Amino acid sequence: MSKDYYKILGVDKKSTPNEIKKAFRKLAHKHHPDKGNGNEAKFKEISEAYGVLSNDKKRQEYDAYGRVFNEGGAGGGQGFGGFQGAQGFDFSGFAEQGFDMNDIFRGLGDIFGGRGRQQQKRGRDISIDLEVPFKDAIFGTERKVLLTKVSECKTCTGSGAKEGTEMETCKNCNGKGKIHETKNSILGTITSVRACDNCFGTGKVPKEKCKDCKGLGVARKEEEISIAIPAGVDNGEMIRLSGGGEAVAGGIAGDLYIKLHISPDPVFKKEGNNLSMILNVKLTDALLGSTYTISTLDGDIDIKIPAGVAFGEILRVSGKGVPTGKKSRGDLLVKINITLPNKLSRSAKKLVDEMKKEGI
Repeated sequence: MSKDYYKILGVDKKSTPNEIKKAFRKLAHKHHPDKGNGNEAKFKEISEAYGVLSNDKKRQEYDAYGRVFNEGGAGGGQGFGGFQGAQGFDFSGFAEQGFDMNDIFRGLGDIFGGRGRQQQKRGRDISIDLEVPFKDAIFGTERKVLLTKVSECKTCTGSGAKEGTEMETCKNCNGKGKIHETKNSILGTITSVRACDNCFGTGKVPKEKCKDCKGLGVARKEEEISIAIPAGVDNGEMIRLSGGGEAVAGGIAGDLYIKLHISPDPVFKKEGNNLSMILNVKLTDALLGSTYTISTLDGDIDIKIPAGVAFGEILRVSGKGVPTGKKSRGDLLVKINITLPNKLSRSAKKLVDEMKKEGI
């Protein structure tokens, strides 16, 4: 049976692309191999599922046929060692005779165009946790972090060549960047193509290797990464920095995933695009009305307390909430908490008795 990609990501068939992306990010962070309790097999499975469901064309094919065409392994088929074709024919015996069914089907893919292009090598994805102050999370900011990872060699800018020297044609592949391999199978002679291991598919090698990266074009080192944190992010949200992961010789860099941990604020809470706070108001001010000076994330402002304001009532201050655009923001919601005195003087008690007689 083909894999149920929706079940793997924990979504249903009506899920929007954004819902699928959120589900993938959550699972990717949970199972990433770099984590102490990560699960590499599970991470590959959810990555495979996301690779199909995040692509409109692949998703349509998967919904219609239960598999994706021209995608090596994307259909979730069984391993060739126990593959059974039409009419229940079992191919497993060919493995015992020395035939590699993977080579056979890879060869067929080359013949019929299914694997005409070699998949480009890709570096490892990495993930980090980042603490962000509450105010920075509301207004957005830029943070710089220092990571030790495999990156492009700055000395040779990824070429692998010593500065001032030239590149020469790779003798292993004669400058083609590809190696053709021919194998005999039950279906005849099959030729497969793979990237050259000597030049990493470029067809060129340095005459003299860079001393810092030994000709690989990549090296492990400390690198400062700038991370743009957008305004209004939530606690636990994940940011993906494309190409911010580890580099690989002859390929593209993986991605960097940043999980945000927002520090709580002693006064304010985020409620969607609004901010909320509690304002303690004296009983007399609640009855007669007053003006209070409150501190906001933008600075101090005066807020008018209307006479007869009720406990729990919310006063709305427009435009002092979370930025939602270049010139638009949510509101600040001020929740009224009426504070009562611990003791009453004789004159105060007399006034309260008078109010009680009047039914107030």
